[in-house]
Amino acid sequence: MPETKQEVIVFTSGSFDLFHLGHLLILEKSAALGTRLVVGVSSDELIEEYKGMKPIIPFEERVRIVGALKCVDKAVKQTHLTEIAQLVEEKADIVTIGDDWVGKHLEGLEWMKRQPGKKVVYFPYTPGVSTTTIKKTIIQQSHQIIEASLAREEAELLNWQEHKDRR
Repeated sequence: MPETKQEVIVFTSGSFDLFHLGHLLILEKSAALGTRLVVGVSSDELIEEYKGMKPIIPFEERVRIVGALKCVDKAVKQTHLTEIAQLVEEKADIVTIGDDWVGKHLEGLEWMKRQPGKKVVYFPYTPGVSTTTIKKTIIQQSHQIIEASLAREEAELLNWQEHKDRR
């Protein structure tokens, strides 16, 4: 009789605003630890509450992007940071989180560490990659971005005019 592999559910969560390589890597590493990956995507309100600003990409779009990834089995709304009730509901065996949370208290993480057969895994952040860095780069390059966009629009308008005049 073939041996059936026991299901191991991994839960991770985040904002996933301005999705980047660091997000993908933590999701892929998390998925590799189990048989199913459930991802909590922070609500707009939760992000505003703990980061002090609204996300750039609205929740409905962020959860759809995350849920469409092949390494993700299920994307769910997260309204509290690593909430025990959500970990129980999703039947999490492993919780993964960035190593910037080492030494910080999150009730759900502390609860997971006390549960027999369950664990918390900390992953290092991808060096030099973060949503904050992307936002800073956009701000620093905003003048160039606007100039390039206006130049493209002007070129498209000229091409359209030339095409129209040839008719």
